[in-house]
Amino acid sequence: MQNIKRYGFEGFIIFLGILLSFYIEELRVTSNKIDTKNKLVTDLSQSLTNDLNQINSVKDILNKAQNLNIDILNDIDKGHSILSDKEALDMLIDIDVGTSFFPSDGIFIELISTGSFELINNQQLKSILLEIFNHRAQRNLANNTEIDLFRKDHRFIILKNFRIRFNYDSYDGEYYGAMDAVNYKFNEDYYLSNDFYGFQSQAMSYAESYLRFLNDYEDLYRLALALSNEEVK
Repeated sequence: MQNIKRYGFEGFIIFLGILLSFYIEELRVTSNKIDTKNKLVTDLSQSLTNDLNQINSVKDILNKAQNLNIDILNDIDKGHSILSDKEALDMLIDIDVGTSFFPSDGIFIELISTGSFELINNQQLKSILLEIFNHRAQRNLANNTEIDLFRKDHRFIILKNFRIRFNYDSYDGEYYGAMDAVNYKFNEDYYLSNDFYGFQSQAMSYAESYLRFLNDYEDLYRLALALSNEEVK
């Protein structure tokens, strides 16, 4: 009888030892997963910061395009009495409404693929990240595609109607370099036409629309960055 009790007690101790070892291993695995999540969220904060810098750079280019467009339209309204032919053409080829923002989604994808996304404690952060890298990213791609097509047409129409030959400095400008008109035939009739005026107004409309989109995008990014920093405190 005593042997039975002793064997039973020893078996119980062994069973507890096995359960404890499983528990300790589970704690270790969970701790490693949390460490991985925290590292990825820290990397995500840096990625969000880089994207915010890119957004601001694109906004600077679009705001410059808007200001140039205003100068061109003001000159047209005054019968081309404000700007010289060369000044007008240099402004026209410097207008870039097609510079796009491309989100860096690598860390977000890694969060998803490693299962770390589900370990994020802040539900608002999870929702915002899904909004940034899914819904808004799809809208951004659609906007970029449409504006890129317009940018291509815009540049071609200007070069064709004003017969411009230019020098290109790939080191100037924020993204795509800068062009300087060196030979041209200024088509004043086209410059003052309703078609050209409407085309420039459309360029302003695209730039303004994308600026509004980027402003909203930026607000989401800044909130995501703040919540990411809180997540790893």
